[in-house]
Amino acid sequence: MRAFRRGRWSTGATSGRARVFRPAPRAGTIGVMSTARTTPDDPSADPSGERPVDLPIDVDHLTATLMEMLRIPSPSGRTDAVMRTIGAHLDALGLPFDVTRRGILRATLPGGSRTVRRAVVVHADTIGLMVKRVKENGRLEVVPVGSHSARFAEGAHVTLFTDDAEAVYTGTVLPLKSSGHAHGDEIDTQGVGWDFVEVRIDEPVESARDVTALGVQVGDFAALDAAPQLTRGGYVKSRHLDDKAGLAACLAALKALREARVPLRVSAQLLVTIGEEVGFGATHGLAPDVAELVAVDNAVVAPGQASREELASIGMLDMTGPFDYHLSRRLHGLAREHRIPAVRDLYKHYRSDAAPALEAGIEARAALLGFGLDASHGHERVHLDGLVALARLLVVYLQTGLTFDDWDREDAGDLADFPSDEVQPAEPEPLDRTVVPDRADT
Repeated sequence: MRAFRRGRWSTGATSGRARVFRPAPRAGTIGVMSTARTTPDDPSADPSGERPVDLPIDVDHLTATLMEMLRIPSPSGRTDAVMRTIGAHLDALGLPFDVTRRGILRATLPGGSRTVRRAVVVHADTIGLMVKRVKENGRLEVVPVGSHSARFAEGAHVTLFTDDAEAVYTGTVLPLKSSGHAHGDEIDTQGVGWDFVEVRIDEPVESARDVTALGVQVGDFAALDAAPQLTRGGYVKSRHLDDKAGLAACLAALKALREARVPLRVSAQLLVTIGEEVGFGATHGLAPDVAELVAVDNAVVAPGQASREELASIGMLDMTGPFDYHLSRRLHGLAREHRIPAVRDLYKHYRSDAAPALEAGIEARAALLGFGLDASHGHERVHLDGLVALARLLVVYLQTGLTFDDWDREDAGDLADFPSDEVQPAEPEPLDRTVVPDRADT
């Protein structure tokens, strides 16, 4: 077994002890909040003048939680089972929570404010498939649940759920021409897309009648099997790391805070949504007085992106536009202050739970924290270093006050009191841009 120490994987026996990431000691941040004052231009400054504590992260717990969540099928629209498991974890932490009519889970982290002022939002739903048609050859035509390419579904093992809880079947997503021995080079020239794949059920079926006799119907869900693997180097390879890895990091952060009994200046909410992959994640369920919302989701690792698997990421913009100027820079400042490996990045073909919340009309600052994820919505891979970095950043953020502690406690106020001019100045352009050259004396 490899032991995780200070952000690095090293060989050596662990003597049966849990792997725990322990931040390097720094003056003024051991055991309790430091009372050292921060300067007004310090982006990590807390309105109280206190600095949060960078707490140890239980890596074994994080890893076990991630593996547990990955193995529970939860395509958008069929998430009840995973929500029960998440609820069991919150029960173990002693956190109160409830579930909305549609199934969103809301947990409360008690803090110094009378009402919940802050929300961390993560989704438990994943991409998946749904049966569109039972074909005459006994195969299934399927459509995607969520946005993902058939290219990465080819060869995937699936679990097929019927309306009968006892009638669950396995299968495989295959191209229409799936045998090189039968089709030769045609397997390489056939199209890519959902019209060119089908699901082969692992049952002796040769016709549509055989399939319907199993209880399979149009509208049944087919979950893509995650098949998670943990490598010796600390990588996790699996489907559905988006957003099960973010969920595991959130639960690891809550565990660290609860065990350390660190006081929170602001009462917070963990909102676990069930429809992010189909566009309506955080449309409801948020506490009415939430002033800050931080979505937790994957950070795209690809050529041209700053995100990396071993880092946390602060999203500055996605396909819906920029995130809150002040909150995003404050999160980056907290990462710098506590030496948490993190980068800023932009995502052009991406949105998170923050978008539907804002579209639904919430009056709150919104930001995005992520874990570096390679091959998102495909054959995904993450590194435990990145998940630990994300959990650490959540831990220190949840200990702080609101971005502008007095101003952000109300929905609106006088323009004269609006704080942005101090930290986001914008001098007017000059009225006259004419440049007159100097002339030599004659």
